[in-house]
Amino acid sequence: MYHTPTMFVQLFEQSPAAAVAILLGFVVGITLHEAAHAASAYLLGDDTAYRQGRVTLNPASHLDILGSLMLLIAGFGWGRPTPVTPAKLRGGVMGPVAVAFAGPASNLLIVAACAVLYRIPALGEGYLLVTIAAVAFVNALLFVFNLIPIPPLDGAKVIFPFLPRSLDGFVAFMNQYGPTILLVLVVVAIFLPGFSIFGFLLAPVVPLLETLGLPPGIPVL
Repeated sequence: MYHTPTMFVQLFEQSPAAAVAILLGFVVGITLHEAAHAASAYLLGDDTAYRQGRVTLNPASHLDILGSLMLLIAGFGWGRPTPVTPAKLRGGVMGPVAVAFAGPASNLLIVAACAVLYRIPALGEGYLLVTIAAVAFVNALLFVFNLIPIPPLDGAKVIFPFLPRSLDGFVAFMNQYGPTILLVLVVVAIFLPGFSIFGFLLAPVVPLLETLGLPPGIPVL
């Protein structure tokens, strides 16, 4: 049996093991995501995040208090944004783009690593496989979600620099109102699961997981 989570509390009532596995997936995913931003920026010449101790795999350096509380309440949260000074980055326009894409790329690498682990017969069955599947599912979701071109998500930082100048007005509008639009989408996802943006995100997530030989949801014990 596989479960695609909507509300975290509902999943916890159905399967505490799967719910805890999801939390682990978020902690791992957010930590590596933000550390990847920090490390890539440092390698490209920007030491802003490095001087703040963000080039580390210590979750405490990357988790946000409110974002972590939201994980417990709704199964969705966020990490502390990684500070980046674009003017310090080498590579021209590609510098900020590379730093932005490093976060989602780290989530995709986690999914690939989970796909390898999932195929190891010695791991057997049970909670360990549930955890691997949950970590893969969450990070596939993080990968797709963060590539949505709505500021402040990474997708906007990856795509907007290549848009024609004729769309400068649209870019300015999105940079100003994008966070509000994103907040509305998240609130709708929490209180109206039937109209959740996550249903839209599952369209690419499920085939990605299936292609890698992973379950398209989270096994429920």
